[in-house]
This record gives sequence, structure tokens and C-alpha cells, in this order.
Amino acid sequence: MAACRRRPVMPYHRRMPELVFEIVQESDGGYCAECLTESIFTEADTWDELRGNVLEATSAFFFDRPRPDRIRLHLVRDETLLVA
Repeated sequence: MAACRRRPVMPYHRRMPELVFEIVQESDGGYCAECLTESIFTEADTWDELRGNVLEATSAFFFDRPRPDRIRLHLVRDETLLVA
């Protein structure tokens, strides 16, 4: 799987109702998921595998504190159109 881009994360220390993950589909077909508010990152070859990996990574990150109520997966599609 291709290496995923990383960007700085702004931590949020209070309990939040929802975590949002930005999902990018890589050129090889795999997916990269990065939480927008916490330092949580995972990847997978399929969408179903990614969903499980996000849940597992979130559980591990919040092992000693309450987890958010919901997780939102936001798929970002970047497409370039050539205009002649």
C-alpha cells in the first residue's frame, strides 16, 4: 500500500460526542484514515477492513478514558479533470 500523507493534529482533551476521520483512497485501492482531532491513524485494503481498524485504533487510543459516542468516516475524493 502506498504511504499516506500526514498532517499536524490539534488535540482535543474534553469528551466529545463524535470523532471525525478523513478517509483517502490511495491509488493502489487501499484506504488511509486520519482522525481530525486526535493522533489516531490507520489504513486498510478494503472499506470493511478499514471500518474495523478504525474501531480498534479508537478503542486503543481511549483505553483509559471514555470513548466518543460516534465515529464519522468522511471519504475525500480528489479527482483531476483534463480540459483541452
